[in-house]
Amino acid sequence: MHKPKLTVLGAGPGDIELITLKGIRNLEAADVVLYDALVNRELLDFAPKAKHIFVGKRKGFHRYSQEEINELIVKNAYEFGHVVRLKGGDPFVFGRGAEEIEFAKHNGLETNVVSGITSAVAVPASVGVPLTKRGISESFWVITGTTSARKLSQDVALAAQSSATVVILMGMSKLSEIVSLFQIAGKQKMPVGIIQNGTTDNEKSVFGNVDSILEKVKEKNIAAPAIIVIGEVVNEAVANIQTYQTTQKELISIRAAI
Repeated sequence: MHKPKLTVLGAGPGDIELITLKGIRNLEAADVVLYDALVNRELLDFAPKAKHIFVGKRKGFHRYSQEEINELIVKNAYEFGHVVRLKGGDPFVFGRGAEEIEFAKHNGLETNVVSGITSAVAVPASVGVPLTKRGISESFWVITGTTSARKLSQDVALAAQSSATVVILMGMSKLSEIVSLFQIAGKQKMPVGIIQNGTTDNEKSVFGNVDSILEKVKEKNIAAPAIIVIGEVVNEAVANIQTYQTTQKELISIRAAI
């Protein structure tokens, strides 16, 4: 007899090492792993005996609907036992983990949640952007760029009026709308950083301000999945890049002189 159980597990932002020890232990104990598109596939190596089912969703492509995923969780739990629902980032930050837990409980499953490192914090950090810094930013917003109605969240307009750092997930398709809202709020020169495939080997980033970011994104061919960060703290990463470039130039000059 298998005890039907669901663990909703956060896989972190992409770097395989950015998963918790508790997360690894749950993968090792899994009978079935249902994993998303943005999950690092190498994490499945921690569950070699489990059945692996890809249920990933990307913009314009859904292998399964959310309702079908819910049904798969229950079906596999009763058939095999411990189902691990492996989700990118943290499952409770725009990950629909709460919906899956609710459905599983309603169908008699034991449930558990293992938090993950959210991309909203880890990805900016990976390029040297602190979301808060004394004297610069006292708080931050984390907002979905695309709501369930496929519209830009109304909270973006509210965030644009604050002095807080603004982090927008799933917002690349709405970037022009986001820029317009910050321009309306008089934030034309506010620093902006956009990081694509953060914490992975394919990471790309671009920095500018509200007025210039659309052109810079076009120049560097930045696309989803990406994190948008708007606020004075973005200058911390820009300063680090400039310092690094200056140091490299000085080293080249020294070597040439020698």
